[in-house]
Amino acid sequence: MFLRNADPEIADALQGELTRERDGLEMIPSENFVSSAVLEALGSVGTNKYSEGYPGGRYYGGCEFVDVIENLARDRATKLFGVDHANVQPASGCAANIAVMFALLDPGDTLMGMSLSFGGHMTHGLPVNFSGKYYKSVQYTSDKNGYLDFDQMMAMAKEHQPKLLIVGATAYPRIIDWQKAKEVADSVGAYLMADVSHISGLIVSGDHPSPAGIADVITTTTHKTLRGPRGAMILCNGNASTPLKAAPRTRENIPTLIDRAIIPGLQGGPHNHQTAAIAVALDEAARPEFKEYGHQIVKNAKTLAAALMERGFELVTGGTDNHLMVVDLTNKGVSGKEGQIALEAAGITVNKNTVPFDPRKPFDPSGIRLGTPALTSRGMKEEEMAQIAGWIDQAVTNHNKPEVLETIKAEVKDLTAQFPLYPDLTY
Repeated sequence: MFLRNADPEIADALQGELTRERDGLEMIPSENFVSSAVLEALGSVGTNKYSEGYPGGRYYGGCEFVDVIENLARDRATKLFGVDHANVQPASGCAANIAVMFALLDPGDTLMGMSLSFGGHMTHGLPVNFSGKYYKSVQYTSDKNGYLDFDQMMAMAKEHQPKLLIVGATAYPRIIDWQKAKEVADSVGAYLMADVSHISGLIVSGDHPSPAGIADVITTTTHKTLRGPRGAMILCNGNASTPLKAAPRTRENIPTLIDRAIIPGLQGGPHNHQTAAIAVALDEAARPEFKEYGHQIVKNAKTLAAALMERGFELVTGGTDNHLMVVDLTNKGVSGKEGQIALEAAGITVNKNTVPFDPRKPFDPSGIRLGTPALTSRGMKEEEMAQIAGWIDQAVTNHNKPEVLETIKAEVKDLTAQFPLYPDLTY
């Protein structure tokens, strides 16, 4: 009870968040529940230590134990994803993506990524983002059905000659063909960056193909389906040399270029408590039960998608192959924002989201995005997905009836009580 005694206001807020997570259905596909071991590592004494540099080459003394932590995280990452090199220091997925650009591009060079409105990420070249301001950004889209259009991508690449092709998404419900992406990149001599932040856990479980050995560099957050703390990693093949030593910009030198981009290029001291928690999560992901977890995420998503479509919901691409789905609410007479608000009132957390060629504005789009990683972490399976689809239908249909939404919320709480979350935790 150290926190409650020291700062009851923060303790109250954290207790409120814990209660919200316990009592509701967390269905934003980029969110998950870490293990108690990951939480313990994240709140550890690693937060006290400065350790600029890398193991064996720090600027500070007293780093012998944080070197052990970072080496464990790096070794576990390279083994898990089948690559030569891992940098586990990026503070976030955005920082990891920016580091790749800083390593491989000069200001003004052309990069090509998926438009945010079609399922990409803001660091994939959104005009108001760093990636769109410091580099010339070319944005590809999906086809009218929501699928990646590799023919369009190829034509755009040949026209604009990007030096970096970014493939990966935040709202794409289908399998990504990395080999086709590589063919596009190779056609113009571009580097290929695979952003697998959403699907890295499914890659580990074998439920999504890996870009390792195909892409020049891979970025991923460590939360989402990987079920670790908030943070990120950059994975690649090649020869790592002393990070402080400059190296020519070649594919063989990508590990060194990445390490130099992080420190001294973009960051100072890494967050050692975060690195420790990443290491714990990677160890958990290497266990057989994690593969079963990944399989169940996909089973749950497919069950939920089918149940929603049976109730007349229109899903982008007509279903899902992974952990998420994008639902166009236009035929339900509800906007994405209205749907998000109604579902939250019913104890179901999703996020509003654009759909391909959305006629509405991004802050009040036509769709919602939802997924199954967090529900699966709690132990829910296909039976619960069918039940949840019914609640989603009721909430959207009765989005302007608070009494109905309150009834659903009480029913949701009854369900979540059967799947306890951090039962021994209190603030």
